[in-house]
Amino acid sequence: MVFCDRHLLGIEQLKQVEILEILDCAEKYVNLNRETKKNSNILSGLTQINMFFENSTRTQASFELAGKRLGADVMNMTMQASSIKKGETLIDTALTLNAMNPDLIVVRHPQSGAVKLLAEKVNCSVINAGDGLHEHPTQALLDALTIRRTKGRLQSLSVAICGDIAHSRVARSNLLLLNKLGNRIRLIGPRTLMPSGVSELGAEVFEDMYLGLNDVDVVMMLRLQNERMDGSFVPSRREYYHRWGLNSEKLSCAKKDVIVMHPGPMNRGVEIDGTLADDINHSVIQDQVEIGVAVRMGVMELLARNVSRQFLKGG
Repeated sequence: MVFCDRHLLGIEQLKQVEILEILDCAEKYVNLNRETKKNSNILSGLTQINMFFENSTRTQASFELAGKRLGADVMNMTMQASSIKKGETLIDTALTLNAMNPDLIVVRHPQSGAVKLLAEKVNCSVINAGDGLHEHPTQALLDALTIRRTKGRLQSLSVAICGDIAHSRVARSNLLLLNKLGNRIRLIGPRTLMPSGVSELGAEVFEDMYLGLNDVDVVMMLRLQNERMDGSFVPSRREYYHRWGLNSEKLSCAKKDVIVMHPGPMNRGVEIDGTLADDINHSVIQDQVEIGVAVRMGVMELLARNVSRQFLKGG
């Protein structure tokens, strides 16, 4: 076993072999989740707390389902109505939760670095479910497993990440992961939605969709993160779709067996044509949702194993 961390806080800290071990562990849960009986007892007797300081449907539901299928006692905390709203600091909240002796805390927070800070204050394992503009590691892992299952490999692929790169933690985590595994990355979008220092990210940068999508294997579309924007970054939603929204005409520049991905939620007719999003010949968007549960189950299993080993060693 090579993945020995107590937490999963980001892709940046992981080695290639650790990423592959997580994907291999998650692989078995894809099949389990398709069985009539989907339960395992890996986390039996353990307590999982989901703390989402930002609204979420897919990610929170996925983590909740993953924990329950592994036999954990799962508690969802409604942070919008919590003591945080009454002025309690994140550290005080962490200390309060720590006193309840949970085994795993899943955290989404609007501030970059907040999940790492919380992890430093608790005795249990912590999973980053997205922190500000920093990272969203399980999304990158589920995207990677989706690509590997569809393409048969996760190396030497040409991957285009398109849209709002500047505000996307999904883009950052995918960039880190795909680069670690030896893929060629292209970033496509308006200059106003490219992060500062984009030339140092290990990717080719394109403003023109037709040029950027030429001969790629994978297209990842991103949601316009309007809630993170301060000011106007695009002329209009209509103009944005015309220039950077994915449709069949633009996709024809890619390889014939190209796959189309989107982390959700989708804005149909803004980032992607609705018909294309549902096209079973190219779209793997629903596969991403399904595989997301399996990846989170795999991560939880490995973290539980690591904590058990540390306990047996006396620390």
